[in-house]
Amino acid sequence: MTIGFPNASRHYDATRNAVHFWGHDQSMEASFFISAEALQLLTPKAANNETALLEAFDRNVSCIRAAAARLYGSGRKGGSYDLQPSNF
Repeated sequence: MTIGFPNASRHYDATRNAVHFWGHDQSMEASFFISAEALQLLTPKAANNETALLEAFDRNVSCIRAAAARLYGSGRKGGSYDLQPSNF
């Protein structure tokens, strides 16, 4: 099974200082969080605030989804997945 990202919604999670987005594997939903550090790696001049991190996410969504799919496909299923700089 593979993960897809039919839902384009995402939001900033201040508690985690990350952007939260979702993927779907058939009828199962998986939560993904990409850290501010990872987003700033992808967009080096991005500030560490909600607006800038959401913009960085939107500019790099294809790369982020590819990394999320690799992480999801690495074997562990269920729960949530955290994308860090090492995933890129």
